[in-house]
Amino acid sequence: MISSDTTLSPGQLLARGTARHLLTYDYNCIEEFTPERGLRVDIMALGPKGQLWVVECKSSRADFQSDQKWQGYLPFCDRFFWAVDSDFPTELLPDDTGLIIADSYGAEIIRMGPDTPLPAARRKKLLQKFARTSAQRLQALRDPMAFTLP
Repeated sequence: MISSDTTLSPGQLLARGTARHLLTYDYNCIEEFTPERGLRVDIMALGPKGQLWVVECKSSRADFQSDQKWQGYLPFCDRFFWAVDSDFPTELLPDDTGLIIADSYGAEIIRMGPDTPLPAARRKKLLQKFARTSAQRLQALRDPMAFTLP
């Protein structure tokens, strides 16, 4: 079942528009991805050459100021971005991170974050987890009972 705009949170709407835009760069996205136990990124995006980008969606000043974990995401991506709406006070965001202005239908990359290539072993582990998570989510959509069987 597809969620309507009224059932999605502001952050989920930003994620949807951002993921749509990243498709134009040939990046495929998983929302609410767990790169490691205790961490959950809003969007993990996989590029055509195996690049991994993390995007954190912030719907308000309070949402941003309450986020104490974002620097812990940096070791799990080649580039890090914030996705915010056009009314967000972007001066709060660190200059050395990427910036995406988004709404529920699309987005635009305003500033690229620095390219910090992942070590090969970590990239391999994350790519495998990305693939397995994607396959599991697809299977759950096609057969919701599959993961409840003994």
